[in-house]
Amino acid sequence: MSEPRGTEPSEPEGITQRLPVLDTSETGTGPDRSAPAAEDGTPPVPDGEGGREARFWSARRVPAGIVALLLLGLAGLFLYDIASVRADRPVMGWRRELARQLADRPLDDIWVLVGAGVAAALGLWLLILATTPGLRHVLPMWRTHADVRAGLDRKAAATALRDRAMEVAGVQSARVRVRRRRADVRAVSHFRELDEVRTDLDAVLTDAVRGLGLSRTPALSVHVRRPGRKE
Repeated sequence: MSEPRGTEPSEPEGITQRLPVLDTSETGTGPDRSAPAAEDGTPPVPDGEGGREARFWSARRVPAGIVALLLLGLAGLFLYDIASVRADRPVMGWRRELARQLADRPLDDIWVLVGAGVAAALGLWLLILATTPGLRHVLPMWRTHADVRAGLDRKAAATALRDRAMEVAGVQSARVRVRRRRADVRAVSHFRELDEVRTDLDAVLTDAVRGLGLSRTPALSVHVRRPGRKE
């Protein structure tokens, strides 16, 4: 008996069929495997993402909480005094004395100047806190995804650079201090020529600094000395 037209012959059961594979390199839907890593050691950044990141902003919960509590207490005290006056009770003594002092003392009085200086200092402190990001110990890293931000603690970065410096032949000890724009390395060499040790440290630490993946690569400063000499 012949099979009806328009129908495919059924495959025997138990036979595995090979499914077609979609070539993502042509459609562009898969990950971009053609973008090589950067030559300086930094991770590759997708198009339209990444770039130099700004510093992390601190929430500053403690200063905000202190200011909020002070303002709440002062406002509650004034509100209580005003409500007492409305209830035909005498004004609190501290508010009467404050009003008298403000009315009697001249503007060039020492206590008026001190109070104005303290108020100005507190206001300047609050303005600085409001306009600066804070979190100086966290170094921003390159952003490889739009929704993810990463940061590296300065002490962790210094520890990583110190470990790499100790791998160099001739280095007896090393101290590393990482700042926002500079990494200071002070090493002690007990053998080999200092110039050779310094050259090896420059090469190793330059690669290590780039490998940290920081948004702003800090400049490297290397100092090598013999044991027993003052820096």
